[in-house]
Amino acid sequence: MKKQEKKKKRLQFPTAFTVLFIILVLAAILTYIVPAGLYSKLSYDSEQNIFIIENHEGEISTLPATQETLESLNIKMSINKFVDGSIKKPIAIPGTYERIAQSPQGLLSIIMSPIQGVMDTVDIMVFVLILGGIIGLINKTGTFDAGIAALSKRTKGKEFLLVVIVSLLIALGGTTFGLAEETIALYPILMPIFLASGYDAIVCIAAIYMGSSIGSMFSTVNPFSVVIASDAAGISFSEGLAFRAISLVLAMILTLIYIYRYAKRVQKDPKSSLIYEDKIRIEERFLKHYDSENVVPFNWRRILMLVVFLGAFPILIWGVSTGIWWFPEMSGLFLSVAIIIIFLSGFSEKEAVNTFIEGAADLIGVVLIIGVARAINIVMDNGMISDTLLYHTSSIIGNMNRGIFAAVQMLLFSFLGFFVPSSSGLATLSMPIMAPLADTVNISRAVVVTAYNWGQGWMAFITPTGLILATLEMVDVTYNKWLKFILPLMGIIGVFSIIMLVLQTLL
Repeated sequence: MKKQEKKKKRLQFPTAFTVLFIILVLAAILTYIVPAGLYSKLSYDSEQNIFIIENHEGEISTLPATQETLESLNIKMSINKFVDGSIKKPIAIPGTYERIAQSPQGLLSIIMSPIQGVMDTVDIMVFVLILGGIIGLINKTGTFDAGIAALSKRTKGKEFLLVVIVSLLIALGGTTFGLAEETIALYPILMPIFLASGYDAIVCIAAIYMGSSIGSMFSTVNPFSVVIASDAAGISFSEGLAFRAISLVLAMILTLIYIYRYAKRVQKDPKSSLIYEDKIRIEERFLKHYDSENVVPFNWRRILMLVVFLGAFPILIWGVSTGIWWFPEMSGLFLSVAIIIIFLSGFSEKEAVNTFIEGAADLIGVVLIIGVARAINIVMDNGMISDTLLYHTSSIIGNMNRGIFAAVQMLLFSFLGFFVPSSSGLATLSMPIMAPLADTVNISRAVVVTAYNWGQGWMAFITPTGLILATLEMVDVTYNKWLKFILPLMGIIGVFSIIMLVLQTLL
């Protein structure tokens, strides 16, 4: 018996922290192997109306901010994109890549990068901790339990409708303004509802995470990806817009069919769940106080708390979509919500504060994962290998067949997306280099923009440096179980995307 227990322990998949640490070490090793190099970068100074150029040695020079200057640097975009603020980050200047002295990241960098990662992502962490405190308060009042019971009665026999509605609404946010990190707030609310409907935690993750991922991958007017990429490519974001919209609809249909087949299988036979062995533990966490036979009444106090909490989301969406807000403002919004809920809860001051702290403490693991994931990007940035990877990948796709060119572009952007997880960062770095390559094979630069968006978004289904590990930690599901679920769908979406890209080259 003891031997069997030991064997079982050896076979357990490592935690998210261990997965990230392994990748962190591998990233540090890459800085010894991949040659360091940099492109010269161009940025715009609006106060002086000049271009500032920083070369690979860190030397600064200035040039007049004119269209002629851009053309002399072989940057094929309008000066207006800089003047109106469409291009805010420094862009790579084509043909300026230079090898530089190697900057390997050793043991000290590996140790210090998680500390720096935490410091860099503290705004996200504060948002998540405040959210955890609110969830703790609402849970203790029984508001969620009462809401679940009321919703379960209304959706009896039509449970999958909830999956469809949630996924479509989140996909809409993803395709219009890149709704992603903000969805963390939805898991504590929706997980109990999905579990009470007979689904498992993976269905809830799929509805939320894949809604966001498909929406962001097949962005139509997202200013943080497709718009900034189009600007950096020197074209209007409206080029290829109709094609991207059609692709979004088709991809969403494929995703919902995939989730539906899995969800119905789990609902019919809970043992078919990929996380059946974790069922009791997950239900204990999310349905701890829920008893369908003995539910607290959904009275005015609980209804009001739920209205206050849910009412914050339209405000959040407005703030983020207009570009006025980011995590500090979102944290301020939810802190205000927390204060209101404390007064509505009827708890004593001490009980309310302690409940808030306990709720925040439940998400400590999630916020630390966010910081450690950022550490990987810090190590690669400090190793200065991202530009080298861009330089070599861009040289791969010269003079290819149109269809092959588009397909390889998507795969290369998937690869680059792992090393440069920021959508706007990858766009401003790569588009001035990659977009002109479309001219050499006589296709629209909109194809390159599409390949960038789809490639980076496709890799986000599984990228440990992205949001997925923090999501899995929040719902207590291991990374290997997610991979078992998502890899077949990832293959389907990948093949679909390549087919659609090839079609786009023919338009």
